[in-house]
Amino acid sequence: MAALTRIVSRSVVLRQTNIDTDQIIPARFLSTTERAGLGKNAFNDWRWQADGSPNPEFAFNQPGNAGRSILLAGRNFGCGSSREHAPWALTDLGLRAIVSSEIADIFRGNSLKNGLLPIVLDEADVQELMQHPDDELTVDVAARELRTSSGKAYAFPLDGFSQTCLLEGVDQLGWLLGRVPEIEAYEAARAA
Repeated sequence: MAALTRIVSRSVVLRQTNIDTDQIIPARFLSTTERAGLGKNAFNDWRWQADGSPNPEFAFNQPGNAGRSILLAGRNFGCGSSREHAPWALTDLGLRAIVSSEIADIFRGNSLKNGLLPIVLDEADVQELMQHPDDELTVDVAARELRTSSGKAYAFPLDGFSQTCLLEGVDQLGWLLGRVPEIEAYEAARAA
């Protein structure tokens, strides 16, 4: 997992509310334990038409949205069943941050463990940002702040441990493994 310190991007907007994990990555794509390649199935039933062609109306299929790494989503994003494949699919799609007024707890936890930053802002702030998807946004993980190109700043909550893991580019196990020398020194001192 790469360190996540700063994201600079324009945004993709999905105004729908209650986007559940089955809409993010349908259950029929959960048979893999590989993260790579899941992005092609992210939002599958919205992105692709019955004949397999791209749905031109869907936000991620619009040429101007290519390469954008911040998603502005409607309230209650990531609800539904627990599936780690959802953040895997979104990061493989190129996303690094999800901004919404409400993000489901289990999805939030899975995202943080996989290098995808869930940002919760007030509904009015999210709606305001959605009005300007072509404005460049800067997410500063260390400052816990999202800034617009006009200089407006939005503070967002992020617990210290998750922040450390994102900044170091590690998950919980990686954080622990990085402290093996300290753990061994403690255990040696305790045994003596």
